[in-house]
Amino acid sequence: MTASTHTISPLRQRMIEDMRMRKLGDRTQDGYVRAVRYFAKYLGHTPDTATVEDLRNYQLHLVDHGASPTSLNAAICGLKFFFSVTLDRPELMAKMQPVHLPRKLPVILSPDEVKRLIAAAGNLKHQTALALAYATGLRISEVVSLKVTDIDSQRMTLRVEQGKGQKDRYAMLSPLLLERLRVWWRVARAQGRMLDGGWLFPGQDPVRHLSARQLDRAIHAAADEAGIGKRVSMHSLRHAFATHLLEQKVDIRLIQVLLGHKKLETTALYAQVATDILREVVSPLERLNSP
Repeated sequence: MTASTHTISPLRQRMIEDMRMRKLGDRTQDGYVRAVRYFAKYLGHTPDTATVEDLRNYQLHLVDHGASPTSLNAAICGLKFFFSVTLDRPELMAKMQPVHLPRKLPVILSPDEVKRLIAAAGNLKHQTALALAYATGLRISEVVSLKVTDIDSQRMTLRVEQGKGQKDRYAMLSPLLLERLRVWWRVARAQGRMLDGGWLFPGQDPVRHLSARQLDRAIHAAADEAGIGKRVSMHSLRHAFATHLLEQKVDIRLIQVLLGHKKLETTALYAQVATDILREVVSPLERLNSP
C-alpha cells in the first residue's frame, strides 16, 4: 500500500515559514493560504507573476460575485501578507482597498432568556460551558481552551492564557460559577472523562478539548429548545455579560478589562444597547412642563 504525499510548492512553503516566524495563529495561517490559493485559481498561473491590475481585477471579481465585506477584507489581508512579506513587493497591493464594515448593534438576551438558554442545554457539560461564558464574558475559543488548573478558587479568578491578540488575562470567578464547575468536575471525574490537569471541557477523546464548533451547535440547539426567537450564538452570552454588567452600574473601564478589549470605544458600544440605562434618562420633553 503506497502512501500518497501532498507536495507543497516552494513558494507556499516560504509563505508558511514567514507566518510561523511571526507566530500567526493556525486559523490566520489557514485563511491567508486559502486567500492566495483562490487568487491563483482565478489567475490561472502562479501568483508571484501577478500585476497591480490583476489584483485590482480580482477584487472587482469578488465584489461582482457577491463576496461579503468580511470575506473581501480577509482575502485582502491574506494577499497583502503574501505580496508584502513573502514576495517583498508591497507595491502590487496599491489598488486593492479594504472595505468598510458596517457596524451593527448586537442583539441582547435578557437575563430570563439567558437562564432559559442555559437550562435548555442538552447535558451538564454544555450547561456548565454556557454558564461560564455568561458569567465571565469569555470568547468561545477561550472557553474551550480552559484547563482545570486555570481555576483559582483562592483568588476567585480564571486564568485566560493567550486569548485574542495572544494576551493573557484574568476573568472573574463568581461563587455560583465555582459551585457549578465543582459539580461538573465531580461528575466528569466519576465518568473518567476529565484528566488530571486536563481540559475543563474535554471532547469525546479527553486528550482533546471540546471544539468551538461543537459548542456552537450546542447553543443553537439550546436556543431552539428554549423557544428563543432571537439570533443566538456563543458571542451572544459575551454581549449579554457586558450589557447586564453595565446595567448594574459596573464601571465601563472595568468591563473593558474583563472583556479583554484593547480600546474603550469597543466596550462603549454596549452603552447603546443597555436598555435599563436608556430608560433612566429623562427626555428633555419631560422637562418642558416642569415647574
